[in-house]
Amino acid sequence: MTEGTTAAAAEGADTLTRLEQEGEIAADYLEGLLDIADLDGDIDMDVEADRASVSIISDTGSRDLQKLVGRDGEVLEALQELTRLAVHRETGDRSRLMLDIAGYRARKRTELADLGAKAAAEARSSGQPVRLDPMTPFERKVVHDAVKAAGLRSESEGEEPQRFVVVLPA
Repeated sequence: MTEGTTAAAAEGADTLTRLEQEGEIAADYLEGLLDIADLDGDIDMDVEADRASVSIISDTGSRDLQKLVGRDGEVLEALQELTRLAVHRETGDRSRLMLDIAGYRARKRTELADLGAKAAAEARSSGQPVRLDPMTPFERKVVHDAVKAAGLRSESEGEEPQRFVVVLPA
């Protein structure tokens, strides 16, 4: 192994360790929150795409966790920010942690990928830009990725919270 390869491997291991630590801090924070709210849920931690990923799931299929998702994921977004702040308080580093509750974000990701693919197909067939409704940063990222996978380009326009994706024809 060369010196550069060894350094890259060590850096990768350090990043993985840091992300696992973020997940553990987040899990502890969320466990406390579930206890306070008297809600049942299991915590699942992972590292995906250079981010810590934490999910709250329920074995019972109870709708109680839906309270933590809220309308259109608003409560979930707020809890994600609070969890990121808890991680920041412990580590001193900004966190890009992703939180999912009761599979909401996973389902939303699938819907948005389909939307991005359909918008790309429409832009390709019409030759005109396709403007989508305003979205959160997470939602826009998923759509941008789907458009890129379809072989087209997209851009975000507007100001938060009315920022939206425009899919550009080839």
